[in-house]
Amino acid sequence: MPDLAGLLLLTVVLALLFDFSNGWHDCANAVATVVSTRVLSPLAAVVLAGALNVAGAFFSTAVAKMIGGGIVFPDAITNHVVASALAGAILWNLFTLILGLPTSSSHALIGGLVGAAVAHGGWSVVQFKGLRAILEAMILSPLFGFGVGFLIMLGVSWVFFRVPRGIATKIFSRLQLVSASFMAFSHGANDAQKAMGIITLALVASGQLSTAEVPTWVIVACALAMGLGTVVGGWRIMRTLGMRIVKLEPVHGFAAETGAASVLLFTAHFGLPVSTTHTITSSILGVGATQRLSAVRWGVTTKILSAWIFTFPGAGLLGAGVYAVLVSVS
Repeated sequence: MPDLAGLLLLTVVLALLFDFSNGWHDCANAVATVVSTRVLSPLAAVVLAGALNVAGAFFSTAVAKMIGGGIVFPDAITNHVVASALAGAILWNLFTLILGLPTSSSHALIGGLVGAAVAHGGWSVVQFKGLRAILEAMILSPLFGFGVGFLIMLGVSWVFFRVPRGIATKIFSRLQLVSASFMAFSHGANDAQKAMGIITLALVASGQLSTAEVPTWVIVACALAMGLGTVVGGWRIMRTLGMRIVKLEPVHGFAAETGAASVLLFTAHFGLPVSTTHTITSSILGVGATQRLSAVRWGVTTKILSAWIFTFPGAGLLGAGVYAVLVSVS
């Protein structure tokens, strides 16, 4: 691990806090359904989520490399830009949390990075080819989540059509443990890499690295930060779900989790950072749509779309604003 000082150290700490908060808020949701269906206790579920989140972080570094070198040109970036991007994303998350709006930390982080980078060097520092691919993936991943969840639920319904309900419930109570684990692993594979990419970008900007290759210590630090956030914050979520149960069918949880996790691992493999929250939500909508269209809360879809529209420019403006303040006081 290299010597870190000043603004670089602050940037690394902010990135790890971002990862910690991501695990706190998001990853435990991957195994929440196995608590509500009594497949696992809250403690066992959150430990499982944390462990698989850490394991997933080692799956690939393609997303980290995309963020570290595929969105903005690394040689045109300073630590002021990276710190501003993180601060802009965190501020946007806090702002939308107060308003109760469903937003994506992934969208906020990328928006903050682009906004801070443009404030520093203009639009010429942005790699539009990489940015376009990311924006397309952000739009398409919820659509694929919906479609895959829909198809898996249809297939399951067809295969188990003549199986007695009691037997099917027992089978999917066990299969749901596998699908929830798959979801937790894929969350780590996708989301932990975003902080890895930011730290790598900061190391390149400070001269610690010559390329956007992710150091091993960065992978380990980000994996542990997200896993710890899952265990610490996730326990509270799991305890609440275990005490105030919402009746869920294991077969629906299995189909939604399997569909969302498949999309997330696919995008992680190709280095496309997407929103796990929006992907799992859309997969649940797809599963619900197999019953009847009226069973789906289509208002949720509208909120997802509006959140995507406003998050990227909103976080971008905040990132640019924080950069202006940092430059003026330094």
